[in-house]
Amino acid sequence: MKLYKIRKSKIDNKGRGLYATKNIKEGTKIINYLGKIITNKEVEESNKYDNKKPIYLFTLNKKYTLDGDFSFNIAGLVNHSCDANARYDGKGLKIWITADRDIKKGEEITCDYGFSFDKEDYKQFPCKCKSKNCCGFIIREESRWRIHRKFAMSNKKKLINNFR
Repeated sequence: MKLYKIRKSKIDNKGRGLYATKNIKEGTKIINYLGKIITNKEVEESNKYDNKKPIYLFTLNKKYTLDGDFSFNIAGLVNHSCDANARYDGKGLKIWITADRDIKKGEEITCDYGFSFDKEDYKQFPCKCKSKNCCGFIIREESRWRIHRKFAMSNKKKLINNFR
């Protein structure tokens, strides 16, 4: 029995997601992230990998990247959440989605996409997860403090300007 089924996502209202078909224990490998192994040079030179479109790339090492932008890559349906219940695990040239904590039957399987913070580009990737700790953008957990600090500073400036 598969550990997941495809359903309409609560995170991506226009898209689909993967949902647990039974309780999944922490550490369980859920699904293999499939795709084509390409060189990092191909990524840099191709128009296919443009931030204006969905990107399904995983850097495997200094030389290779996994392009998961294929209909047979069911793992590509896993949506981002700032409160993810799974993670991407890589060994060699394989990527697995693995439970990061116990996942309950019927719960959407989510991962932190791990996008880095870029002062210019982060706004291109709004987050729709609606979790309590959502920073509003798809930014890896270690960098979210930058977003929180940025908005705290802008809110502080607004308060100061209101009292003038």
